[in-house]
Amino acid sequence: MYVISLVVKNEFGVMQRVMGEFTRNKINVETIVVGTCELPNKARMVLSVLDRESAETAVGRLQKLQDVYCVQIVEPSNQSAYALLHTENGNVGVVGGSAQVDEIIERAKPAKYVKALNAL
Repeated sequence: MYVISLVVKNEFGVMQRVMGEFTRNKINVETIVVGTCELPNKARMVLSVLDRESAETAVGRLQKLQDVYCVQIVEPSNQSAYALLHTENGNVGVVGGSAQVDEIIERAKPAKYVKALNAL
């Protein structure tokens, strides 16, 4: 899995323009995390794709967008994963390395869960 981190304008329509580049290049996005960040009036988007070629293509296209200030592929050592698990006792949040989170999901065998990769 390859993680792409972007700093973008925090305004209406930016997500659509970013995702349009993935659609035009037929790149499937596995996970998306978006939120405000440490920079005023900007947001951080973190997306993951399955292969390096898709990640490099996306980065090349995204660098040309006016709404994108910074885009990079994040090294695996700087990535983390999180998951929200639905168990019989309620929802549980899990944060850690991707392999650690996968192991917890496997052991817990939750009825429902969502896992995403993240990076700063």
